Amino acid sequence: MADGGTNSDIEQTPHCEGDRKAIVNAIKKLKPTDKYLNRELSWLQFNMRVLEEAENKRHPLLERVRFLSISGNNLDEFYMVRVAGLRGQIDAGVEILSDDGHSPLQQLKKVNDVAENLMARQQQIWAALSDEMREQDISILASEELSKDETTWVRDHFLNNVLPVLTPIAVDPAHPFPFIPNLGFTMALSLKRSNDGEAMVALLPVPAHLKRFVRLPSENSIRFISLERIITMFLGDLFPGYKIKGSGVFRIIRDSDIEIEEEAEDLVRVFESALKRRKRGRVIRLKVEAAMPKSLRKILVARLGADDDAVVVVQGILGVNETNQLITDDRPDLMFKPYHPRYPERVRDFSGDIFKAIAAKDFVVHHPYESFEVVHLFLRQAARDPNVVAIKQTLYRAGSQSMIIGALIEAAEAGKSVTAVVELKARFDEAQNIKWARDLERAGVHVVFGSIELKTHSKVSMVVRREKGKLTSYMHFGTGNYHPITARIYTDMSFFTADQALARDANKMFNYLTGYVEPVALEKLKLSPFNIRDHLKELIEREIEFAREGKPAAVWVKLNSLLDSKIIDKLYEASQNGVQVDLIVRGICTIRPGIQGLSENIRVRSIVGRFLEHARICCFGNGHGLPSRQAKVFISSADWMPRNFDRRVETLVPIENPTVHDQIMGQVMAANLKDTEQSWTMNADGSFNKVEIPEGEDPFIAHHYFMNNSSLSGRGTAIGESAPIMPLMDYGQADD
Repeated sequence: MADGGTNSDIEQTPHCEGDRKAIVNAIKKLKPTDKYLNRELSWLQFNMRVLEEAENKRHPLLERVRFLSISGNNLDEFYMVRVAGLRGQIDAGVEILSDDGHSPLQQLKKVNDVAENLMARQQQIWAALSDEMREQDISILASEELSKDETTWVRDHFLNNVLPVLTPIAVDPAHPFPFIPNLGFTMALSLKRSNDGEAMVALLPVPAHLKRFVRLPSENSIRFISLERIITMFLGDLFPGYKIKGSGVFRIIRDSDIEIEEEAEDLVRVFESALKRRKRGRVIRLKVEAAMPKSLRKILVARLGADDDAVVVVQGILGVNETNQLITDDRPDLMFKPYHPRYPERVRDFSGDIFKAIAAKDFVVHHPYESFEVVHLFLRQAARDPNVVAIKQTLYRAGSQSMIIGALIEAAEAGKSVTAVVELKARFDEAQNIKWARDLERAGVHVVFGSIELKTHSKVSMVVRREKGKLTSYMHFGTGNYHPITARIYTDMSFFTADQALARDANKMFNYLTGYVEPVALEKLKLSPFNIRDHLKELIEREIEFAREGKPAAVWVKLNSLLDSKIIDKLYEASQNGVQVDLIVRGICTIRPGIQGLSENIRVRSIVGRFLEHARICCFGNGHGLPSRQAKVFISSADWMPRNFDRRVETLVPIENPTVHDQIMGQVMAANLKDTEQSWTMNADGSFNKVEIPEGEDPFIAHHYFMNNSSLSGRGTAIGESAPIMPLMDYGQADD
């Protein structure tokens, strides 16, 4: 079946009551390549959308440099983890096919082809941005562009700040090839001794703490020179008595995934050992400067053990991710205007008493538009409140400067029962989480590391308070991490509730995490790895039944990633039965939308802009279509991926409070679906097109809307309860 074409097996199936099984069977019989897109290529498409923002003239210039840097950092991590996994499968002789029917070797070839195009685009955009920066008096100079005074200053900088930490290493039988660390930046040199003509190869590793771009003193403009240019200027000081025959810089990416033995007894010890192994992982990518002589390149490839297809010759700048060092506070006119999150008025209505505010009414804090300080307040007040007897908390990522950790320590030192489930398997945050775990244990917190088989990805905080002779629980359910930095740039939901049924369910989740007591008879909460996937399939099934009964039927979903084949097949079935499915997927998406006879009722869009879309939300029309106040609305910590359903502890939280329900569906989802300036629509082949503004309509930017409009559930009496929900939401039509 051609992309965007028809599939006769399905198209010829009559859509009537007796042919339900025929539809399902026809979907099952489709070839994997006809049903699913490749996960790795879908991710590269996402990173291309990030890179496209570096060309978006609506963004200030230095913010466009930031998008370029992010695309570079993303690509590095992709190779460290995903491509490393493919290479590992190839080395092990694994022939398991991906959902779309490709072997690891086939995937690796396609990934490298697409990635090379992406890297070429990065260099083109970097060249254009460099020119624009020069027009704004921000220059990255070649050595010949330096004035006499600047050359003198650079030499002094080199002698005082660079030379003392450089260690040239000869490569010969007496000096084995040294270990080059992951993301290590190194200069390779071909030398000739002046007195006898003896040839030598040397390496010059550049310490990671040295800044890649050095700013020169200047009153009227901003001038940088790269570290590699500085070193090249003064190689004679490092190798006196030698002539430089050739040189070039290179950078390596190593396998940085971690494999853990399932029967490990001491998780902390195992992870510390694994982190050390990560630093010595195999070379997955070797990027070399185009100026490097081929003879030097050949030596590097052989000594590093790099495969031929892992070598990339870069025409331009190595380490695109490091261009973020050029973003200077001196030019605020070239950056986004600072945004200061609002503090929810609902909490102010109760003089800052978070527990009274929650007891009065459920509410949502919408990050980053509303302050993460409310989450800090929740735990800080709990730590200091004499009526609070217990706190239970999951910690996936908390950051290096975490007030959350401080509050938990304070609570434990005050004699409260505090339990923290610390997830060690938070990729690239493992070392930080080990440190937090030890700090918490020293303070008397009961620290649990979960299980080897499951990653605790849920975001739940539970405070148990003694009130009027009985215990009452207050809950925080989040779609994002307890991390103060990402809370300023990720769009997420913090749901506060005193619903005791949800509290009882959450307590069962904690009991499972701490004592392996499997949660049974849950009242409202759905949990992975037990029943989230099945519950979502049931909800989609209900929409199918509504459609077959001639009732309105619709599904709205907002995720970071969608690639679970069982859910995708169910969505295809829903489309075939007339259910309108609208998906907002920021990153990986392997469903094929808009194919006649398979998915003509499925639409997919992706939003990439100033903030990183991160909240997981799903809405089901419930026989009334969407939007509707009768709809079933949920927030979740889980993306729709096999790992989230089968190998992680995740939450799916029903939203029943009418005001919160209206906010999440009527504000958040509606604005995302209405966005015209940051949105891309997905084609059946996995490519994306920028959304075009319908004729006669004004541009709409979801991020700007939220920055300038108070959220519904947190606005409080200061704004007024009678204010309209949102002008772009019309419940009346959907309710008919």
